[in-house]
Amino acid sequence: MKKILVPLADGFEEIEAITIVDILRRAGADVCTAALDKRNVQGSHGLKVIADTVLDEVIDTSWDMIVLPGGVPGAPALMEDERIIKLLKSQAAANKTSAAICAAPAVLEQAGLTVDKQVTSHPAWADRMTSAIHTGERVQVAEQLITGQAAGSAMEFAFQLVETLFGTDKVTEVNAGVLAKL
Repeated sequence: MKKILVPLADGFEEIEAITIVDILRRAGADVCTAALDKRNVQGSHGLKVIADTVLDEVIDTSWDMIVLPGGVPGAPALMEDERIIKLLKSQAAANKTSAAICAAPAVLEQAGLTVDKQVTSHPAWADRMTSAIHTGERVQVAEQLITGQAAGSAMEFAFQLVETLFGTDKVTEVNAGVLAKL
């Protein structure tokens, strides 16, 4: 079973986080939501969730993929957390995939993973992608990085994660239940 980490900080973008977790779990992934400090986390629009765990409890786990939801102040909190940066660098060193959507590709930038790679992000965060080639696409795949534009592309982004982990047949299977426009 593929193991996926979705870190959550207060101020995460609800549509992005919940869509990512839901679609990956429908595909059969073992998705772990890990709050930075406390399991009760509040999204940028007031939605309160209880994360599966806190980051320190799973910091030494090996992940097939790490996926960062955006949101403000959620993404900046991830960017400032040294544990997240270390995890992303370790993920890259192991040639494993990291993904981020909306403002969170700036976290990948902070970790030094975007140098000369095609990425996308929310247009308001494009200027922070100084080492990357910002494409403005809704979803962008570049080697071991997957980036998404914003909440409006969360479903496409989540299905790209499924395709990367499990292949196109799994995308078709999962989409038979949700009927997303892909």
